[in-house]
Amino acid sequence: MRRVLFICSRNRLRSPTAESVFAGSGIETDSDCVLSAEQVEWADLIFVMEKQHRAKLKQRFTASLHGKKIVCLNVPDRYEFMQPELVALLQQKVGQYLR
Repeated sequence: MRRVLFICSRNRLRSPTAESVFAGSGIETDSDCVLSAEQVEWADLIFVMEKQHRAKLKQRFTASLHGKKIVCLNVPDRYEFMQPELVALLQQKVGQYLR
């Protein structure tokens, strides 16, 4: 089973929505508020919502990222949890990586 980690700024809206949407897709997701090196090491595939998240991830967890695929979804922080537009956008952008 593929282990996927979704990262956003506060882990309240975008990444929990992504975890909810893709939980039944044959992937494992992980959700804790403060990102740890163990979570990064656990993941096979990491999705970040914005470029700044990727930059912070690389700066803070360089050693844990070896061999990891990081995908920036470019999803702005303007959606509510499970907002239909956010769900559709995530399905469009993430789906291609999970096929």
